[in-house]
Amino acid sequence: MHQYDFTNPLTFLALTGLMFLMVVFRYTLVAGIFYVVFYIIDPKDFRSRKVHAPTKDKKQYKREIMWSTLTSLFFALAGTGMVVLWQKGYTAIYEDIDQFGWWWLPVSFFVAAVIHETYYYWLHRWMHKPKVYRLIHKVHHDSHITSPWTSFSFHPGEGILQSVIIPVVILFLPMHYWTIVTLLTFMTLTSAINHSNVEIYPKGFHKHWLGKWMIGATHHSLHHTQYRFNYGLYFTFWDKWMKTESDKYKPDFEKHTQSH
Repeated sequence: MHQYDFTNPLTFLALTGLMFLMVVFRYTLVAGIFYVVFYIIDPKDFRSRKVHAPTKDKKQYKREIMWSTLTSLFFALAGTGMVVLWQKGYTAIYEDIDQFGWWWLPVSFFVAAVIHETYYYWLHRWMHKPKVYRLIHKVHHDSHITSPWTSFSFHPGEGILQSVIIPVVILFLPMHYWTIVTLLTFMTLTSAINHSNVEIYPKGFHKHWLGKWMIGATHHSLHHTQYRFNYGLYFTFWDKWMKTESDKYKPDFEKHTQSH
């Protein structure tokens, strides 16, 4: 990696192109698996777990994939930017696991995820201000009933705002590069889970010591229908602390999981 000068325009473009293909592949693979399993195979045991009847508007899926592909470009540019910053010695990224020990891998992952959660929660609330909403966030909410393809379906303005936080985090938080890859994969996976419109978590999970802090399809679908609640990304703690968690969440979760 360090043998290439990524500030060179051609090398920068080549790396961005590679990053773009990787992000699109990751999005397509994860969202595609959810779509094939829950919308095409459609197992009988999970039909009652659908939060809403799936949209019959196939144009929505095409629109979501188009916006998600564009968002992937901004995520790819952010990835290339991180590599350039790393190469120039501006980041806290490290390569030798022994430098901080194995214990720091999950700790740094969790710290970065909490920082990301905090940034996104307050960004998300700001994007719901009427003028900002109409300008950049409405695109995402055009998917009133979400699907796995909604995962990255953002207006370019929102895509840029979402892409900048991890490059900022790596400037000061020591993270192994594989921890960063794991975090980005976690982001893609949880986004697909939250937008899948299928509650995959087990019965009673919303009361479990871990589950009560995790966001799933029921939790996030309420945001797409109620707008003023459930702003979180991965975790529920900001919604709980700021009292923006919907009162419908617990009864809806129980309704969707009652037969399992």
